[in-house]
Amino acid sequence: MKEVSNSTREFLSKIFSEGKRFDGRGLTDLQEVTIEYGVSNKAEGSARVKLGKTEVIAGVKMVVGTPYPDSLDKGNLAVSGDLLPLASPRFEMGPPGFQGIEIPRLVDRVLRESGMIEFKKLVIEDGKKVWTLYVDLYPINDDGSLTDAATIACVAALYNAKMPVLDKEGNIDYEKEGKDKLPLNRDAIPLSFTFYKLGDSLILHPTREEEEACETKITFGVSEFNGELMVNSCQKGWEATLKKHEIDSMMDIIEKKYPEMRKKVAKHLK
Repeated sequence: MKEVSNSTREFLSKIFSEGKRFDGRGLTDLQEVTIEYGVSNKAEGSARVKLGKTEVIAGVKMVVGTPYPDSLDKGNLAVSGDLLPLASPRFEMGPPGFQGIEIPRLVDRVLRESGMIEFKKLVIEDGKKVWTLYVDLYPINDDGSLTDAATIACVAALYNAKMPVLDKEGNIDYEKEGKDKLPLNRDAIPLSFTFYKLGDSLILHPTREEEEACETKITFGVSEFNGELMVNSCQKGWEATLKKHEIDSMMDIIEKKYPEMRKKVAKHLK
């Protein structure tokens, strides 16, 4: 996290305490979402997502592989990401830094634990051959809330994905275009909600300047399963602590904001 001046942090802390933000939103008001499909003609599914001014591209590639030893009756999932200077001068070329490792892992957990991907339907031959989903995410512009934007992009790319066609030998036939959609529980729609705290204020979907001024953050993976709202994953970052009543407040906010964000995202999914 980039260091900001004390004066900037004090100013933001003051306006947050008054329930104000630079862009006119309330502290937990959500950014608008747009989704564009078909950004890659080589991927089984792809999407470009804008969350406010933050932009992320996600793509899904599918290959035939072997199941993991502890899940012989399920397909595989691997999420990776590449944070390049194209998206932000705060990102550097070379081996991934902590954020470059953290974001894909957070998104992986949100997807994996949501029940959206029907892993058992990705089995080709019991115990021997399964589909492996490779989900890659590439930020284009980081103006804050990158994890939450990346989650939406990966969900949209999975919704857009088509199953490859196998030939008689069980290999992918790249000459034929798949028609069957990826087996998903399309009611789940997993989303991440990353709360940021400055002073006694909690905010959602911060801009880059707001995010850099905050003292701590925590990400929850949330989905809907059989009509029930579920928190499936949680990871805290940075050093400042959170109090029990703040976590309780976050749960109340998620209960209200998940349906709102789900509606924003669902209207674009196809």
